[in-house]
Amino acid sequence: MKTIASLFASVALSAFGADALEKPFPTPQPLWAGGAPGSKSRATEAERVDGANVSNVHNPSITAFLPTREKNTGVAVILAPGGGHSKLCLGHEGYALAEWFQERGIAAFVLKYRLAREKDSTYSIQEHAMADTRRALRTVRSKGALWGIQTDKIGILGFSAGGELAAFAAMQSDSGNPNDPDPIEKSGCRPDFQGLIYPGTSPLFTVEKGMPPLFIACGYGDRPDISEGMASLYLKYKQAGVKAELHIYSNAGHGFGYRPGTTTAAGDWPFRFQEWLRDSGILPAQTSHRPASQ
Repeated sequence: MKTIASLFASVALSAFGADALEKPFPTPQPLWAGGAPGSKSRATEAERVDGANVSNVHNPSITAFLPTREKNTGVAVILAPGGGHSKLCLGHEGYALAEWFQERGIAAFVLKYRLAREKDSTYSIQEHAMADTRRALRTVRSKGALWGIQTDKIGILGFSAGGELAAFAAMQSDSGNPNDPDPIEKSGCRPDFQGLIYPGTSPLFTVEKGMPPLFIACGYGDRPDISEGMASLYLKYKQAGVKAELHIYSNAGHGFGYRPGTTTAAGDWPFRFQEWLRDSGILPAQTSHRPASQ
C-alpha cells in the first residue's frame, strides 16, 4: 500500500502515463469544512492508496477540473467512480475522464465518497454515500457563479457502484433548505442530467415523470442485472415520458471506463455522451462533433 502522499503520482502513472506526472492534479476540496456528519472524529485519518484505487475515505471531497474561460460551456458534471463500495477506481473512472471533459469545456468534479462495503465499514449507501453525493451536487450548484457554471446545467455521471449513487441522486432529491445556516445546504441536490455507465442496480430504483434525462452505456457481456437491467430501466424511463438514450456495446463487459487512446467502440462512449448533451440542449449547439483525429 502507498501512503496518501503518493496519490497523485500513482494515479497519474496508472491512468495517463508517465508524462502526466509533470502536471499535478487539483487539490481535493472537502465537502464539509468541519468533517462529514457521522465521520468528524475520523476526518483527518489517512486514505489508503493502492495504484489508482483509494479506500478508507472518511473526509469526502470533490476534485475540480475547471475548463479555461475560452472553452467554458457552463456545463458541469460530477463523476462518481465505482469500486463495489469498497474502493474508488480513480483512474479510468475518475481523473482521466475529468481531464477529457475539462478539455472540451465541461467542468468535471471527481467525487470521493464514503464506502459502505469496505471491510469493517460503519457506513451505509443510503445514509453516508448518498449524503456525500447530494452534498457534492449542492456544493457545485452553490458555487456556480464562482466556477462559471450554469446552475441549471449540473449533472452526475457514475460508474458501477458510483452509477448506483448517480441513479439514486436522480430519483430522490430536494430543492434545498433556505433556512439552513450552512449556505451550501440552501442549494438543491437535483441533477439536471444523469449518466449511468455500467451501473450497479438496486430493487429500490424507481422511475417517475419529471426525472432528469438519462444516458446509459453498458456492455453486452456484463452480468445480467446490468446488461439486461439497463434495457429494462430504459423502458421504464420511456414509459414515464422521461427522455433516455441507451448504448449496449456488443463486445464489452464490465469496467471499460475511459482510457486515453482507446480503439474500441465502448471506449469511445464519452463522445456519444457529449453528442447526447448537445442534442439534449444541455451543451451549446455549436459544440463540435468528435474531430476525425480525436
